Amino acid sequence: MIIALAPWILWEKAFHVIAVIAWMAGLFYLPRLFVYHCGVTAGSAQSELFKVMERKLLRQITTPAMIVALIFGVLLILTPGAVDWHAAWWWTKLAGVLAMIGFHGFCALWHKDFLHDRNTRSHRFYRMANEVPTVLMLVIVIMAIVQP
Repeated sequence: MIIALAPWILWEKAFHVIAVIAWMAGLFYLPRLFVYHCGVTAGSAQSELFKVMERKLLRQITTPAMIVALIFGVLLILTPGAVDWHAAWWWTKLAGVLAMIGFHGFCALWHKDFLHDRNTRSHRFYRMANEVPTVLMLVIVIMAIVQP
């Protein structure tokens, strides 16, 4: 615990939530782009446009937002009184966050498949994948706010 962080806890929370919102926006939209990308011919002008959109969303918004969310999340963990280490909600939230990071990684791998015109998954796969961040978000937010 770092005592010097205690006066800054509200700022830490604010920037953490802002970054999480941006991260989630990217994770909601990226699989949707993949759904649309599946419907166009590889190498077409539309496919190339989707590649640019996906790359910019992933590299300029989603990944930086994830990094900032994680930085402020770690600062909160290091702030005295922010986390009850004995509470089950904390460990469930952490598992949800780790799963969200894993989903982000899968999105990056799927993006590479599209980038190299080697996607083999259907639009239905990406429609289902699009639900994963919603479920994880529900778990994470309920754990953080309700703390059951």
